[in-house]
Amino acid sequence: MSFIEIKHLRKEYGDSVPLKDVSIDIGKGEVIGIIGPSGTGKSTFLRCLNRLETPTSGSILIDGEDVCRPDADLAKLRRRMGMVFQSYNLFPHMMAAENIMRPLQSLLGVSAEDAYDEAMQQLARVGLDDKARLYPDELSGGQRQRVAIARALAMHPDIMLFDEPTSALDPGMVSEVISVMKDLSQTGLTMLTVTHDMRLAKEVSERVLYMDQGGIYEDAPAAKIFEDPSGERTRDFIFDIRSWRYTLSAKSRDMREMLSSLDDFCRRTYMSKKQAVNCRLAAEELAVSRLLTDIDAHPDHSFGVTVDYCEESGETKLLVSGSHLPEKGEPVSDAILADAAERLPDDEKGRAVFGIICPADEK
Repeated sequence: MSFIEIKHLRKEYGDSVPLKDVSIDIGKGEVIGIIGPSGTGKSTFLRCLNRLETPTSGSILIDGEDVCRPDADLAKLRRRMGMVFQSYNLFPHMMAAENIMRPLQSLLGVSAEDAYDEAMQQLARVGLDDKARLYPDELSGGQRQRVAIARALAMHPDIMLFDEPTSALDPGMVSEVISVMKDLSQTGLTMLTVTHDMRLAKEVSERVLYMDQGGIYEDAPAAKIFEDPSGERTRDFIFDIRSWRYTLSAKSRDMREMLSSLDDFCRRTYMSKKQAVNCRLAAEELAVSRLLTDIDAHPDHSFGVTVDYCEESGETKLLVSGSHLPEKGEPVSDAILADAAERLPDDEKGRAVFGIICPADEK
């Protein structure tokens, strides 16, 4: 028998139905990542599991017990199921250790001395025992999230739920949280993580669910999902998170919007800082010196700037395409691209490629 059995789970909010018909079995100790477009029911799915949301219909069996029954012991369920939110949910007026001690004392009746010992043990587990007496506003975002993880672990749950645990963090802080979660994944805990961070899903999960349109569209090992997904929608999603495209035209030529969108893509794909800077400079220089000039001369044409990022090799490709570009070898564009490549530090030579797609190259 599976540790968690979910059968025909449905959740409605008036006319909105984020979960239509979800059925899945999860084994004890499985580490599962849940990915997919925004608004497809991923977080609602997690919140139904620990009954922060009440399902409209269907059943959730944990160790054979249906937690959707009206007489289900929800307090017992939540003691078995720790949850970590994207916004940490720490008490700002309590030190890190006190944030962990509070639920142990109020929910389990643990003595202050034992609660403190448990808090210090869990803080050490996430590498923060030296931060026990600091308040949340004295900690970085990554450290606050690690305290939140320690707080959940102090209850000794059988299941850990993570709802976008890295989405509120700066890219530089994400690695520390991923490192803690990778360590946890080796302990036998059953873990389910909703995330838009593909690095987290890939490095921590052994199995990945791709959710779309209120259900599970694809369920496969993590390597299969990221290297050779079966479903068309999964393939489109995986490609979309690695590629950025912005179209410039006479009517749409907002450089600030374009560069802000590119910066966001660089953050989401966790490019190195220097790779991101060079992509931005190359895109900006090409747009200002070449594309906007051509748009003024040919307002009926549009031009696209595309960045592809390969996580495995770290290679970044910036390409320009359009219906009215000069032939290859045009001096201004070539000079801009050559200058952008030259700015790459020695340890990143060859990892970023800048080029122009001429009309003849387009399929």
